[in-house]
Amino acid sequence: MVSILWIGALLVVCGILVMARKAIFRDELSEPHASPDEPGGVTLEPERRGLRFLGLRANWPGVALIAIGAVLLFVGWLI
Repeated sequence: MVSILWIGALLVVCGILVMARKAIFRDELSEPHASPDEPGGVTLEPERRGLRFLGLRANWPGVALIAIGAVLLFVGWLI
């Protein structure tokens, strides 16, 4: 029973870490070929960054880990 709770908690934490890693390390922040003479050329923000990286399609492995972990936590709590 206790091991089910620990495994569920571990899966939830791993799912959160997978989604955070996906959001943080998805693109390079600086453009290596930007010239410093352009007024907006040197920036750490990539152009057209959008919010697609927060969607379900990009984060389904993390969401699946969280869902399986939540089920295990619920089952462990019931036993």
